[in-house]
Amino acid sequence: MRLALEAAETARAAGEVPVGAVLVRGDEVVATGFNHPIGAHDPSAHAEMAALRAAGTALSNYRLPGCELYVTLEPCLMCAGAIMHARIARVVYGARDPKTGACGSVVDAFSNGQLNHHTSVAGGVLETECGDALRSFFAERRRASREARRAAVAGADAEPSAADNKQ
Repeated sequence: MRLALEAAETARAAGEVPVGAVLVRGDEVVATGFNHPIGAHDPSAHAEMAALRAAGTALSNYRLPGCELYVTLEPCLMCAGAIMHARIARVVYGARDPKTGACGSVVDAFSNGQLNHHTSVAGGVLETECGDALRSFFAERRRASREARRAAVAGADAEPSAADNKQ
């Protein structure tokens, strides 16, 4: 999970929501990924998807049996579907996602017995660190947004009005 947190920092440095993922097979790190949907102009460019794509390329297979995925944020439904299609054995995530989490926070995609592949899930690993990374990112964004609004108001107040120019 510490490697996933490092990948999340890469996302933060790029101005993306800091989510990182690491895919391992045994003791081998097969691939890492980080969130980059804004920069890639791609709604599917989540950390998990990036790690799955890189692992598929590294292993020359779209199926990744025996692999485990560590991700700093509970996967969404899109990522859960890709994880199941890739036949990932286990997902370990850090922070819960009360808005889009598909490991039990909003829906539990992995507990559906009708699906033909079953991935085990463990949540809450380094939950505080993973959650803090997200909370600090969004707090900084809100602060920057407030400052930009204040600067815009101050700039508008400082510009002379049309009535002032006539004098």
